[in-house]
Amino acid sequence: GVPRGDDVPRAVPAQVQPLFAELADEVSPVAVDERSTMFYGTSTSPGAKCFDSVFFLMNPRPEYSVQFLEPVRTDNPRGSIEVANQVQGVLAGALGFTPTALTRKDKYLLLAGNEGVVSTKTSKVI
Repeated sequence: GVPRGDDVPRAVPAQVQPLFAELADEVSPVAVDERSTMFYGTSTSPGAKCFDSVFFLMNPRPEYSVQFLEPVRTDNPRGSIEVANQVQGVLAGALGFTPTALTRKDKYLLLAGNEGVVSTKTSKVI
């Protein structure tokens, strides 16, 4: 995705959730890198998001690179969050991303302008 107000398409890695580490003894990460030649399937306008897949499919020569990485054991004594961080590090290394010290909250503030928390109104039932 592309952060709002940024007109230069660039890769932003997905955040790996720790839940998967609790489901199996090991996970096999797969790194997928997509390169576009003409159109990017990311828009900076919320109203134009519905056209992202159309622009993505309009590319005359899309290029995909798929890497099947070594399995990662999930029996880390420090917990599933550490396993998720380890898998994210393996994927980032395979895709050429540089790790940062940003927290999840920092990333939401940078990319979305909020802390990633949705406030809800509670209603009283009478």
